[in-house]
Amino acid sequence: MDSILVRGGSALNGTIEIAGAKNACLALMPATLLSEEPLTLTNAPRLSDIRTMTLLLQSLGVEVQGLQGGKVQAMSSHGEISPLADYDIVRKMRASNLVLGPLLARLGKAVVSLPGGCAIGARPMDIHIDALEALGAGIELRDGYLHATAPGGLKGASYAMRFASVGATENFLMAAVLAKGGSVLRNAAREPEIVDLAKCLRAMGAQISGEGTSTIEIQGVDRLHGATHPVVADRIELGTYMLAPVIAGGEVECLGGRRDLIGAFCDKLEAAGAEIEETERGLKVARKNGRARAVDVVTAPFPGFPTDLQAQMMALMCTAEGVSVLEETVFENRFMHAPELMRMGADIDVHGGHATVTGVERLKGAPVMATDLRASVSLILAGLGAEGETLVSRVYHLDRGYERVEEKLGACGAQVERVKGQ
Repeated sequence: MDSILVRGGSALNGTIEIAGAKNACLALMPATLLSEEPLTLTNAPRLSDIRTMTLLLQSLGVEVQGLQGGKVQAMSSHGEISPLADYDIVRKMRASNLVLGPLLARLGKAVVSLPGGCAIGARPMDIHIDALEALGAGIELRDGYLHATAPGGLKGASYAMRFASVGATENFLMAAVLAKGGSVLRNAAREPEIVDLAKCLRAMGAQISGEGTSTIEIQGVDRLHGATHPVVADRIELGTYMLAPVIAGGEVECLGGRRDLIGAFCDKLEAAGAEIEETERGLKVARKNGRARAVDVVTAPFPGFPTDLQAQMMALMCTAEGVSVLEETVFENRFMHAPELMRMGADIDVHGGHATVTGVERLKGAPVMATDLRASVSLILAGLGAEGETLVSRVYHLDRGYERVEEKLGACGAQVERVKGQ
């Protein structure tokens, strides 16, 4: 099993190209099930999660071809499509549940295993089920599989989600575009990934309005056609690499970055002492005036501070001047990185959904273990600013969400290398 070795103390200077968004691409790929014509995604990230979604779609009968080294995903669902999403694939990644809505819309039936993914809380499927049942689906849980049927086809409906779930919003959107009549989704998720999915579906002929707000309206159509769509930049990768020079020192320009994708995060980073400049190519970030300042963070659905940047922000707060409180409101059990940061000398006190971080002058390198995707990169970030060597084990989590992290950081002067497992 691979590890990442980080030798701290090197300031970062250079450019980092931000990849297409993993979470956007994982929703866009199942959209191919909605049409018999080809769907091509450009600017796709080259990640293990994308390969897992490829395997899942291929198991359903979709033709998927990765072009240009995987940056282009060319897909076609013109053949016979199976309704069965098997446990052996679905268990590897939670986003596999995003085939449920498209299969129901296309076939009127679906048998989808309950999903897996990072161990950061229950993240139940009940909102997905309720949303699809509002469109006329009948769904039962039997032997670990969701058995969904809509023999007469889905019908447009008005539905208000009790929580603005990103995945449930995506499943509802993809199901409703082929439903009979109009649909209204209230308390919809507002994330950029939702906006990107709506843009792609519109390019395929769907009638959607209101994406990016809490109310989305969909008018069902009889069929969708093929399209080519560029995947939006990954705001979580963007925020991660923006933090790197603030922790290690130096100046990095994140190519393709946009402030509107992570405005709340940028506000907190500037409050902590970072300098952020919008350029023609993206966002340039630097920390030029000593240690960062402690800031409090409360995670929230978009446009709030992203839960997927909480662990990385904690890595910065570990060496900030003062005391910060990080409150996790989206997922329970998402402070598993805290004990690992404490192994490096961090002063962190976790109580339920709150973590109080008292900044120390500097962390010290240590052997640490990644517990989930975002925790893994937070430990690498911490290692950049630490004294000595930090060895991060179990980085298979990292490869699910970051492509060539050691190359991107290394090109800016970081001493980061992958240590191959035995």
